[in-house]
Amino acid sequence: MGRILAIDYGDRHLGLALSDPLQITAQPFGTYTLKDDQAADLAFFQKLVEEKDVEEIVLSWPLRMDGSPGRRTEITREFAVRLETATGRKVILWDERLTTQQAQRKLEGFKGNYREKKRREDQLAAVIILEAYLEKKRHHADHTPEGN
Repeated sequence: MGRILAIDYGDRHLGLALSDPLQITAQPFGTYTLKDDQAADLAFFQKLVEEKDVEEIVLSWPLRMDGSPGRRTEITREFAVRLETATGRKVILWDERLTTQQAQRKLEGFKGNYREKKRREDQLAAVIILEAYLEKKRHHADHTPEGN
C-alpha cells in the first residue's frame, strides 16, 4: 500500500499533504509554487510520486457552494489530466468547498507574517482534504462485504 498525496490547487501556490504508508493519517508536506514551465511542474510531481511511493493523488475540486462548476474548474481538470498522464497515478477530484475557511479558522491565532500564514493555510487545506478522503476510504472499506 502506498501513500496518498493531496494537493490544494491554487492559482499559483499548491498546498501539499501526504498520508502515512498505511493511509491512516495526513500530514502537511509543504507548498509548491507553480513555474511558468508546465514540464518543470510535472517533473516535480513525477519525482515526488516516485520518492514518496505515492499510490494515488487527491486534487482539490473548486465547486461553487451550490455544487456548480466555478471559474477554476476547467483549469483544475486540465491540470488533473496532465498530472495523471505524467505520474501514471490516478487523480481523484475532491470537493474542496469550505476547506479554506476551515484552515483559516484553525489559524486564527497565528502570529506570523502574511506569507507564512498563507503557506500554512494552503498546507492545512490539503491536510483537511486528505483527512476527508481517508475517512471516506475507511468508511467504504468498513461497509464492503468480505470477499469483494
